[in-house]
Amino acid sequence: MSHLRDIVDRVEIAALRDEFADAVMMRDPARIASLFTPDGALRMPNIPVELVGREEIRAGGERLQARWNFFVQTTHPGPIRLAGDTATGRAYIQELVSLRDGSSHLNYAIYHDRYQRTPDGWRFAERVYEVRYLDTTPLAGSAPPPTTTIPTSTSEEPS
Repeated sequence: MSHLRDIVDRVEIAALRDEFADAVMMRDPARIASLFTPDGALRMPNIPVELVGREEIRAGGERLQARWNFFVQTTHPGPIRLAGDTATGRAYIQELVSLRDGSSHLNYAIYHDRYQRTPDGWRFAERVYEVRYLDTTPLAGSAPPPTTTIPTSTSEEPS
């Protein structure tokens, strides 16, 4: 049974990381904050930003997102190491960002994670964002104009 529990835990932690990436892409700082334990921390030493607790994480997310013209984050799974009701892991990130000040960034980074099992499922106890490569060369492309044909929810039934 322990083996099955480990598989379930790994799937749930992977879903947590996916949910974080989706919340960032959908500009939903309240949802981002809900993915952390009440005293969880989001640390981004390269920026530098350190947010502790759900309210700081939500407010910090709003401040960061207000600076973006557009932001695209792609997450690639890394290892997960289980230890009962806690776990550690990494997620590998590629990001494109165009900022309102006219600057842009292409970067590759790593989230170093600590996870905690809670009554509501797995949550981040801590995410530490480490940039490994940064290119500030102006991006050649841009975001297309908004369209009304893109679904805004993942709950829609496929046709």
